[in-house]
Amino acid sequence: MGYAIARAAVAAGHRVTLVSGPVALPPPNGVETIHVETGAEMARAAKRAFRSADAAVLCAAVCDYRPAVRSKRKQPKLTAGLQLTLVPTEDIAASLGRIKGARVTIGFALEDHDGLAHAFTKMQRKRFDAIVLNDLSNIGGDQASATFILADGTMIEWPSSSKPRMGHRIIRELEKLVALRSDLGRLFERTSRKRRSSKR
Repeated sequence: MGYAIARAAVAAGHRVTLVSGPVALPPPNGVETIHVETGAEMARAAKRAFRSADAAVLCAAVCDYRPAVRSKRKQPKLTAGLQLTLVPTEDIAASLGRIKGARVTIGFALEDHDGLAHAFTKMQRKRFDAIVLNDLSNIGGDQASATFILADGTMIEWPSSSKPRMGHRIIRELEKLVALRSDLGRLFERTSRKRRSSKR
């Protein structure tokens, strides 16, 4: 899905940086692709790319936990049981949400129960401007259906279609959000100038 979104963004005339984990897909033409292998590498690359971005679409399914201790070599099989301690990985979307400022972010949610409730909670917690609630049937398939949810509660049902088409839908909605944010920024600036002039 991330590759489909990147291709759609380039087709719409945008400059795109794609931070990608290991996948069996060729890099999209016209996209700056940064390959990473771990969640920590993805977090660093995403934060670097976000510095010069107007918006970010966060659709990678990064592991929530990692082993507390990583061995440098293969461990022998034990006759006794093995206890594995896991620690949380960095929440990349939440980290970007804390520094987003006027930038727009769109996230993804994939739930097997109470999808809408979880999606709204995730959107608020990570400060998304919108979130794509995926259907479980989308995993590993060429088709995708989803519910696009805006921060104001507006919901748009997207019927099953190809992932490239879904990518174009997401980019169109992203463009609307960026344009709205720009319009609000200009309005705020004009209002601020008027207030400063009246004080003089």
